[in-house]
Amino acid sequence: MRVYVPLTLSGLAAAHGAGEVGPGPLTAYAVTPGLREWYVSDDIEELEYAALSRAAAASLRMIAGNPDEVRRRVVVAVDVPDGAAAADPDHGLSAASLGEVRIGAALPLAKAAAVHVDADDAEKDVAAAAAALGAADLGDDDAQFTVDGAEDHELLWFGVQEIPQLIG
Repeated sequence: MRVYVPLTLSGLAAAHGAGEVGPGPLTAYAVTPGLREWYVSDDIEELEYAALSRAAAASLRMIAGNPDEVRRRVVVAVDVPDGAAAADPDHGLSAASLGEVRIGAALPLAKAAAVHVDADDAEKDVAAAAAALGAADLGDDDAQFTVDGAEDHELLWFGVQEIPQLIG
């Protein structure tokens, strides 16, 4: 099963230094039954993109919570054994937790399939989205429009061997 772990650039640097994403338990995103039902698609690539997008939104929340963090969303895609990631059955159909899974232990960075990171030109929109997140959560439509602006930026794909350049 592929899971998408939301991080920040400093979190990616820490994971690179430790050789693992963790410690556990970790919150990640994956193609869960709830996500399948919500997205109404059988196309696994579309479903994985939806899970990646959910992880990118969680990365934005991490960025918003740390004013010193670089304003670039980070998601690490990691392949884990079936059963290593468990969806919370009490939150399975909650819109806020679609695709969310829990992983009990740290994940070896060597098992990562890819790293997804915003391009430099996304920083301005990600910064604005992070600043507007609280108001968007309270129902402010203008703030939600600003948050959605960060989603207009596609995360770039990087191989695990490129992490040193990303964090350097």
